[in-house]
Amino acid sequence: MIVRPEFTSDYDAVRVVHLEAFNGTAEARLVDILREHGKAVISLVAELDKQVIGHVLFSPVTSERARSQTRGLGLAPVAVLPRYQKHGAGSLLIKQGLALAREYAYDYVVVLGEPGYYQRFGFQPASRFGLDSAYDAGDAFMALPLKPGALELVQGMVYYAPEFKEEQV
Repeated sequence: MIVRPEFTSDYDAVRVVHLEAFNGTAEARLVDILREHGKAVISLVAELDKQVIGHVLFSPVTSERARSQTRGLGLAPVAVLPRYQKHGAGSLLIKQGLALAREYAYDYVVVLGEPGYYQRFGFQPASRFGLDSAYDAGDAFMALPLKPGALELVQGMVYYAPEFKEEQV
């Protein structure tokens, strides 16, 4: 299995991954909208035997009280075809996405997901850093500083790109 940047030729396969993994259209539509609006900062695919089996996307987030130079990303969505789940593809996508986020000099990443899963990548409940989201997710809203002290520069409500609301329409 390899992880590589998503190409335009992958769009149909990525759509299938999200449709099958989530058994619905919301996440696939979100990916399309984020791409169309230039918000797909990091978009990677997992490929096995030349077939796209997984995808992860990172898009910009903002905080109500952050220093202007502080840059954050939201990890969402991540998906793997059901028959390939629990074989490490999702973990590999996330790890490589986080490595790129560090390389691109982002300060932090947030995610809304299962704490038991995302803690293995270093995520902690965002509330520990004084962060909150509009999704009333409690400890499922998590944050990961990519630089020492990065989350000391960010406080309050964290906002995902407006496309996340648009996707629900």
